[in-house]
Amino acid sequence: MCAHDTEAGSARSRNWQGPWPKTPGRVLGTSLVRLYQLTLSGFVGNSCRHIPTCSEYGYEAIARHGLLTGAILAARRVGRCGPFGTSGIDNVPETIAGPLAALRHRADH
Repeated sequence: MCAHDTEAGSARSRNWQGPWPKTPGRVLGTSLVRLYQLTLSGFVGNSCRHIPTCSEYGYEAIARHGLLTGAILAARRVGRCGPFGTSGIDNVPETIAGPLAALRHRADH
């Protein structure tokens, strides 16, 4: 569920509002993303090529998949931005497969 999918009349946020475990790593990671959004994001410019923005994607990836896996997903996403990168809707995957899945499983335990 993204911020734009919330019901009318409820508090709206630019970040993902779904449930997520509030582990120390996830709280630290999402706090750093939020700090970036409140301070540096305005200076970088509003020329996002993707929906959601890279910081919104990073927040959701960390909240859903943990600090390490979420940070890797966010770094890959930032790598797709740029003059020769992709554009359009690029949502955080619901589930993780491959090497990242093993990494996530190990980090959660």
